[in-house]
Amino acid sequence: MRDWGDAAARVGCDGERSSTAVRATTVATMSAAGQRARETPCPSSLLQAEIAACHARARSAEDTDWRHIVVVYERLATTMPSPIVELNRAVAVSFADGPRAALAIVDQLVNLPALEGYHLVPAVRADFLARLGRREEARAELERAASLAKNERERALLLERAAALQN
Repeated sequence: MRDWGDAAARVGCDGERSSTAVRATTVATMSAAGQRARETPCPSSLLQAEIAACHARARSAEDTDWRHIVVVYERLATTMPSPIVELNRAVAVSFADGPRAALAIVDQLVNLPALEGYHLVPAVRADFLARLGRREEARAELERAASLAKNERERALLLERAAALQN
């Protein structure tokens, strides 16, 4: 069973109670869409389904085919260019190639007007910085992300993570 952690708790998801049959059907449906996503040309919705299928097939983050997800995000970026797609691609790159490569991507996004005030940009940067051992910079980014977060629970989670980096 995949460990959904705090994010699942925030949306009231209980992976243990999910029906095995429903999960299997969902994965099969997304996998079929993913197979079509490998064909060109391909609508962005099928590429997104392929990314979801990769996550659904994996039993953990470590089991996820991050390299394939990066490739699919690169295709998605050509069919649906968006700073959010690039931010998500950076997260996949961080798992496929490491946080240094991913930080370089995010650093190109931080000043884009479309992402101004978007709390996940500094939150993602914080993760990469922390994984690189740059704890003070990561803490500052988490505090910035918390100041931008509109959801109280997210704000609290970001501040908890920032506090943990002080120790």
